[in-house]
Amino acid sequence: MRIAVGEDEPPEISLIALIDCIFFLLMFFMVATSFQKQAEGRAAKQLPITLPRSEASLDQAEADASPLVIGVDVKGGLYWGREPVSTVELRDRLHAEARKDPNRAVRIDGDTRVPYQDVVHLLDLCEFEGLTRVALRTRAGR
Repeated sequence: MRIAVGEDEPPEISLIALIDCIFFLLMFFMVATSFQKQAEGRAAKQLPITLPRSEASLDQAEADASPLVIGVDVKGGLYWGREPVSTVELRDRLHAEARKDPNRAVRIDGDTRVPYQDVVHLLDLCEFEGLTRVALRTRAGR
């Protein structure tokens, strides 16, 4: 038994759907290109700067009655005063000092070429142990 479906129609391409797809792709590339130009322009406007020194802040940090002095060198080495220490040893010493006096002043001495992340790491250690009176001091490389 044969069922008649009707006449076979040739396939048609729907122009409306095709035009919608082309406009969508055009909009996508226009938006993506505008973001790329914005990012390139922002990078070109950044200035390479050297942070200024402040003699007043150095005098204020030295005016404290015996702050804890933590140092960091260019290679990331940590110092308790002038004694080299590991990160774990530094954390233990900071913990002991915070238990004695949580208001004790801490001074971070860093070389001018120290990566900013190393200084932030020391600030995080001090804050984690409860020492919040922290001063930063930089000195010229030797």
